[in-house]
Amino acid sequence: MKLASLKQGRDGRLVVVSKDLAWYADATHIAPTLQAALDAWPETRPQLEKLAEDLDHEAIPRERFHERDADSPLPRAYQWADGSAYVNHVELVRRARGAELPESFWTDPLMYQGGSDGFLAARDPIPLADESWGCDMEAEIVVVTTDVAQGVTPERALDHIALIGLTNDVSLRNLIPAELGKGFGFVQSKPASAMSPVFVTPDELGDAWTGGKLHHALKVDYNGKPFGRAEAGEEMTFDMGVLVAHLAKTRSLGAGTIIGSGTVSNRDPDNSPGRPVADGGKGYSCIAEQRMVETIAHGEPKTEFMKVGDSVRIWMDGDDGKPIFGTIEQDVVPLETSAMGGA
Repeated sequence: MKLASLKQGRDGRLVVVSKDLAWYADATHIAPTLQAALDAWPETRPQLEKLAEDLDHEAIPRERFHERDADSPLPRAYQWADGSAYVNHVELVRRARGAELPESFWTDPLMYQGGSDGFLAARDPIPLADESWGCDMEAEIVVVTTDVAQGVTPERALDHIALIGLTNDVSLRNLIPAELGKGFGFVQSKPASAMSPVFVTPDELGDAWTGGKLHHALKVDYNGKPFGRAEAGEEMTFDMGVLVAHLAKTRSLGAGTIIGSGTVSNRDPDNSPGRPVADGGKGYSCIAEQRMVETIAHGEPKTEFMKVGDSVRIWMDGDDGKPIFGTIEQDVVPLETSAMGGA
């Protein structure tokens, strides 16, 4: 089942979307918003699944689904926490800052609490007030939970994953070192993230969703050229069940909690940090990784962070070669010309 929120008010209007992302059916008679559906998931899920089945069989009225009309599936959420399941990414970015990687990072995941009072829609621009802040894309997997009890095990945590999607977790790289230097985490260096047009239930992914890992390539184009083709299921040190359990160690989680995987990252087969797509590698899901590899090879980075006018495209194809979650397509624009979706 695929769910989306059309732009309407602060929290959108819930719709079910056909498997091919071509059509939608209104779902507000079941729940007005996706958050409302998640609040009563045991009751609403079977009703939504029946509606989705009727939609795919063309048994009910339907309308064309246009991704540009979609808000973030959850335009705002009670909680957004981002982990770092791909330790290769953490290692590269820390090396770029001249920081060592503690051994504990291989056994205890990193996670930060992000701002969730407003997400960007998949076609919303990235507002940038100052290019010197070092704007970077970060392509990731996200999951959305039902209610989760404190102390849940990683295995049981997987049962509480209601939906899966993608995000562009925008980062302002040049603001990060000073913030982390204060010892109190990210705030200004993490602006609003963008979510994929649709989120899907785990069963929609078939065998590609196994053990809390999504086994497809996460594709990133930057300014119209292939930039990243990292395999999301490979080199994922912590599966999504581990990340959910990590967040729930000391508190229960409310339905609608969104948890990110961190930037998807692959090494090369020879265990080197990775090569650009143009050189036959799987590329990168963020600019910071490419800059670090350039520093290793040339002594300094060559690729600049995102500037006004740059564009990024993030998606994941299924076995049929078509996008599963729709496509995140964003341009970087000056702050004064931007507008958040749903505002």
